[in-house]
Amino acid sequence: MINFLRNLFCSSLGKKYIMSITGFALVGFVVAHMIGNLQVFLGAEAINRYGYFLQSNVELLWPARIGLLVIVFLHIWSAIRLTAENRAARPVQYSEWNPTVASYASRTMMMSGLIVAAFVVYHILHFTVMTQQVNLLKNHSDFAHDPYFFDAQGHHDIYRMMVVGFRQPLVSLFYIIAVGLLCLHLSHGIAAMFQSLGWKKRSYARLLDNAAKVVSWVLFLGYISIPVSILVLHYGGDVP
Repeated sequence: MINFLRNLFCSSLGKKYIMSITGFALVGFVVAHMIGNLQVFLGAEAINRYGYFLQSNVELLWPARIGLLVIVFLHIWSAIRLTAENRAARPVQYSEWNPTVASYASRTMMMSGLIVAAFVVYHILHFTVMTQQVNLLKNHSDFAHDPYFFDAQGHHDIYRMMVVGFRQPLVSLFYIIAVGLLCLHLSHGIAAMFQSLGWKKRSYARLLDNAAKVVSWVLFLGYISIPVSILVLHYGGDVP
């Protein structure tokens, strides 16, 4: 077991496996999280029931959160280590570098990944920890304690929190940009995960690349549909 872990964490191949496996887990989380969030379109009762289910099952919630943090850490760590090793192996850049050979998404994987990681921290502070300073609201800015954000049963009114949070244009704009970077990251990362595991064959490589782009677009449109809808309805006078 010790030798296995040493090979896994010390070899380049092992780091590629770590980055790929954690990447698959994170893609699964992103999909599940989007499906959960889209329940806001079913109304307050549906999204609040979903939110209460997550918050009330502490024995599942905290292990899931800790596990997710470990997965995120391993994914970022392996990406940074592999990037450093690749640069060390090629200390002199190519004399003729043609950026059109690689896609923009593949050339900005590290940058977009780190920006997305920063956004995740902000998103947790915004809706999970409910830090008042990041809401950018003058009235009813304290999600954690303001009675305005609790329903009749004393549970957090997730629906109202989302509406109030995303009707702030700067918050929604930041969210949309960050989700865009996440999906740009995934448009290359999903196919790259298959390649690192040896599952990307020449016969269907193009199909896999196109599927990754389709999945990324679906995720992007699904996530931004919430803040965009709230902004449109709010400034159209249909959302208080």
